[in-house]
Amino acid sequence: TEAGLEITGCDEEYTGPDNLAYVSYCAALATMSEELRGVKIHIDAQIPVCRGLGSSAALLVAGAMGANVLRGNKLSTQGLLNITNAMEGHPDNLAPAFYGGLTASMVDNGLPVTVNFPLHPDWEFLALVPDFNLQTSKARAVLPEQVSRADAIYNISHGAMVLKALELGDEKLLRTAMQDRIHQPYRKGMIPDYEKIEALVRTTGAAFCLSGAGPTLLCISRHKDLQEKLSKKLHSITEKSWQMLPLHVEFQGAKVIHAE
Repeated sequence: TEAGLEITGCDEEYTGPDNLAYVSYCAALATMSEELRGVKIHIDAQIPVCRGLGSSAALLVAGAMGANVLRGNKLSTQGLLNITNAMEGHPDNLAPAFYGGLTASMVDNGLPVTVNFPLHPDWEFLALVPDFNLQTSKARAVLPEQVSRADAIYNISHGAMVLKALELGDEKLLRTAMQDRIHQPYRKGMIPDYEKIEALVRTTGAAFCLSGAGPTLLCISRHKDLQEKLSKKLHSITEKSWQMLPLHVEFQGAKVIHAE
């Protein structure tokens, strides 16, 4: 291991200096012109890796936050977002991790711009996590370089509706608005039984989409019994093993839970 670096709580292969939490920690220190000294990082995380659930962004956020806290909080949250965005390449997982709740982000002149949207408190999120992963690079490679104007218009209009549906708690509107023509049609073929599972989820009234680039599938509903409804039938329509992960909205975002 690198001198003065100890990483615990994760697989051996991630305990070196290329661990994203450490890379991010170093980048934040460099931005503050602080010297790098020995550090011990313990990772307590339940985010499945390479499943489209933002595990890399979570590590980057934790590392940058840790560096900032240990050096007197010299950087703003926006400053930390700028640093980590330079590493991640896009702010869509970083911004909600930093700020919590429902965020939308864009990059303007190389810097991320983020806004928060109101979110109805009754939504239940259920991630269906398969026992296989899908490298983001492969999921990106299947996407076409160009899309038709009609598909672009379809997605932009639907995206605006998604935000309103999530604010209102309107399940019917959300189901319709979350249909997509720009990435899911190309990626679903890489995920066994995608269409069967989508059809099953639709019978429950829940909205359905890929989580990130996949292969995790995300169900969004206002009904508390969604997991129960799906678990009875899911194993009968797919040979793969799918873990059901109920997720709740964290409105606060990244925070320090214990500082010496």
